[in-house]
Amino acid sequence: MNERYARPLLVAFLVACAVDLVGVLTGPDWLHLGAKPLLMPLLAGYAFARRGPGLLIAALLCGWAGDVFLLIDSDPAFLVGMAGFAAGHVCYLVLFGRARGALVPALVYAVVLVVFVALIWDGLPGGLRIPVAGYSLLLTAMAYRSGVLGRYAATGGALFLLSDALIATGIADWPQLPASGFWVMLTYVAAQLLLTLGVLGPARQEAGPGAYRERSISI
Repeated sequence: MNERYARPLLVAFLVACAVDLVGVLTGPDWLHLGAKPLLMPLLAGYAFARRGPGLLIAALLCGWAGDVFLLIDSDPAFLVGMAGFAAGHVCYLVLFGRARGALVPALVYAVVLVVFVALIWDGLPGGLRIPVAGYSLLLTAMAYRSGVLGRYAATGGALFLLSDALIATGIADWPQLPASGFWVMLTYVAAQLLLTLGVLGPARQEAGPGAYRERSISI
């Protein structure tokens, strides 16, 4: 795809995000149902137009599969959607390579993982406890490893963790923030965008050997 399509695709993604967030916040429901499945294909198209790596595009399309199945209100669909996101996290982890991350963030993420899973464990349905715990481990690893590509990607990884934590607290019947669906979607789309920009951004010295490096291309 020619790079001249990159900016229009990014604008289309942002417009779709705005429509989706309005639909989640104020309705009608068809706005969310119509806009959400467009988000990741548009962002993947932007990454493709920017000549992004195949693993980034695969991660975004796995996110698209997760988005679609989470629109279906059933436990089997939730598990399939979670598997889609898990596959996306694997793509991100491979993309981030073997560059060494900082020790302190690793310890912080490890503590957050253990404490959070322990807190929500009793509130989760029995059939979801092991899958959610395994997914949480994979997501936390992705969030931590995203830091090898710099601040954009690191922030994206952290926001992805926050977004899914909000979903998990809802499943565990914790008290929810007002308009919780809005905050879930806002942190999610921001996470995917920042991860994408972090991968596509200029090479950084802090992204050590093995991490993906890409030449700088204007947005």
